[in-house]
Amino acid sequence: MYRLAIFSAIVASAYSAAVGVGGAVSGGHVVGGDARAAQILRLESDIDPEGNFHYAYDTENGISANEEGTYKQLGETGAVVAQGGFSFQSPEGEQVQVQYVADENGYQPVGSHLPTAPPVPPAIQRSLDYIAAHPPAAVAETRPQVYTRPQPFRRT
Repeated sequence: MYRLAIFSAIVASAYSAAVGVGGAVSGGHVVGGDARAAQILRLESDIDPEGNFHYAYDTENGISANEEGTYKQLGETGAVVAQGGFSFQSPEGEQVQVQYVADENGYQPVGSHLPTAPPVPPAIQRSLDYIAAHPPAAVAETRPQVYTRPQPFRRT
């Protein structure tokens, strides 16, 4: 049992690579931040009693974020509807910017680095246009078929 504990400690220490603040390990490399703590250059934060909020910050390593949200009544329950954005520099040196809305329809990010759907092939588009131009005919209403319960056999 003692050997298992020592072995587990060695394996755990081997896998626990030091990661700087704002970074993460991906394939053994630190990504998304440098090894030192970034200083905050600007910080705004405002929360009111009704549930509305706003925050924004910028750091010295180029990370910035902002978000504002309001409380919205959705049926019998309520939810916070938020919109905002963030930006940072990727390990490849590209500036990544994301704008988003989070509401009853879910999280909806928009950014140039996010994948987009491929264009619809021309044959499929023609088919979709035809379907839109020729809606199906109204279905004639039919009476539902009624089944009667079988009667027991009686000899007379």
